[in-house]
Amino acid sequence: MRMMLKAVVDTESGNRAVADGTVQQTIQETIERLRPEAVYFVGDEGCRSLWAVIDMTDSSQMPEISEPLFRLGARVTMTPCMNLEEMQKGMAALG
Repeated sequence: MRMMLKAVVDTESGNRAVADGTVQQTIQETIERLRPEAVYFVGDEGCRSLWAVIDMTDSSQMPEISEPLFRLGARVTMTPCMNLEEMQKGMAALG
């Protein structure tokens, strides 16, 4: 299932992780492991944030996806999402 992964990194924890290289390493490993459809780095809620569109085939993947980001002090959310084609398919099914 296509999911929007959002990780908002606490500023204080983020500053430490930038200084020691943890942010760069964790992001690189996360991208290599998840192979997101899209990934964006934004300021959100005044904090460093990563938004990525990923494919999650089973809910048991949640710890594997979240734990490395939690170690950065991030608040992590995963929300089901669809692209335009999927939304159109869903709307057509309504009848």
